[in-house]
Amino acid sequence: MNFKDFNLDSRLQAGITRAGYTQPTPIQVQGIPPALQGRDLIGTAQTGTGKTAAFVLPILHKLLQGPRNQTRALIVTPTRELAHQIQETIGVLAHGTGLRAATVFGGVSAGPQIKALKQGVDIIVACPGRLLDLINQRNANMSKIEILVLDEADRMFDMGFLPDVKRILSHLPSQRQSMLFSATFPKEIEDLGRQTLRQPQRIAVDLGAPAHTVTHALYPVPSHLKSPLLMELLKHTDTNSVLIFTRTKHRAQKVARQLEQSGYKVTALHSNRSQNQRQEALAGFKKGRYQIMVATDIAARGLDIESISHVINYDMPDTADAYIHRIGRTGRAERTGDAFTLVSPEDNDMVRILERIMKAPLPRATVEGFDYKAPAPPRSADERRLPNPNRPARPSRRPYGEGRSDNGSSSRPQRPSSNTARPASHSNGNGADSRSNNNSRPAATAEAGYGSNSQPGGNRRPVPGSGGRPGGRPNGAPGGARRPNRTGARRSGR
Repeated sequence: MNFKDFNLDSRLQAGITRAGYTQPTPIQVQGIPPALQGRDLIGTAQTGTGKTAAFVLPILHKLLQGPRNQTRALIVTPTRELAHQIQETIGVLAHGTGLRAATVFGGVSAGPQIKALKQGVDIIVACPGRLLDLINQRNANMSKIEILVLDEADRMFDMGFLPDVKRILSHLPSQRQSMLFSATFPKEIEDLGRQTLRQPQRIAVDLGAPAHTVTHALYPVPSHLKSPLLMELLKHTDTNSVLIFTRTKHRAQKVARQLEQSGYKVTALHSNRSQNQRQEALAGFKKGRYQIMVATDIAARGLDIESISHVINYDMPDTADAYIHRIGRTGRAERTGDAFTLVSPEDNDMVRILERIMKAPLPRATVEGFDYKAPAPPRSADERRLPNPNRPARPSRRPYGEGRSDNGSSSRPQRPSSNTARPASHSNGNGADSRSNNNSRPAATAEAGYGSNSQPGGNRRPVPGSGGRPGGRPNGAPGGARRPNRTGARRSGR
């Protein structure tokens, strides 16, 4: 079968050729025909299987049959990286058709986005928070929407966007075609599908299994030897295009700095970087200016770079789905790739889960000549102050009133009866993207670590005096300290 068998509008053939598509993938074979018929769809496919083109091509085909320069299609996605990736795919496939798409997401000025919408676009690719803001400000008109796509719905649920998505749906016409794509289907996503879609056709390709084009290997190593083993591993690896995943943004930056000092051309991608820095990192990595990119899980979805030869998990991810999405960055479009994972004893439970999913043991490997018994170096004073992301956070003793709870909110304990300060819970500071060390789910507002005005990852500094005495001044002096009044006398601050 080839793309001509779908009977797509002839004006799309140039874009299909430009994209380098030859044979349609299984998700495209199953998804494109019912989508062209106007059917609602629920789709599940492993990453790297051509899912984006499976819904973009039917959208473009339908838009070519009707009026132009009015928004008739809406694609909602959880992260700006994925939104940008979808827009790029639209740009390639719609080449020469005159159809236009605009992205809408937070973390950047809304002015250019509003201007693009006022000039008229056929497709909006949006993250929920910013889109809802523009709808409420009447800068985005949803009244002409004919096709809706909810992409990576489970990820939007994990990031807390489900309420925003439901509000967006209330602004759309009831008569429309809807497609929902999700790697997993928790109860909330199943409920959303029942509420949003009409007699949907369900398609699933290789659900819950990694791509067969990827070779896996585990490298058992003590935690303190991960960085030396990574350096040694890279000496024996083709480093033209390597993607390294870490659990936290601070560790991503640290590993990138170590690699740069070792002479590699490296960049980093995590939620502490601005939108311009992220786009520069992605573009540089894609064009080969950087050999290696060190990233957190924000790069696990929506990163479509076919040349990535190796994915290295510096840290084992928290879930099997995250592992599948990470290693799906290589072995794309039927190319082969390698996935290496550095595993420590605390990762054994996740290894067993992955082996059950793959129905086979994952091969263990070692690097010849590497000293796996080297002792841990003495920790510096600065390192001793940093928490270990592999160890549960412990409460530390701080002056009374300086604590913050693990979810970033002010902790306000009752005033102690003695002069001894009680331990205050506080942010664990491990820099994990959009999660705290107690695995609690944060409440997302805008793009939750992908462009919101709050500090990403809940990694806020403790605010002195935030837990001051009952009845004390909000935003008062640190620790409930007294402030001089106008006459120079001192008052209690109560």
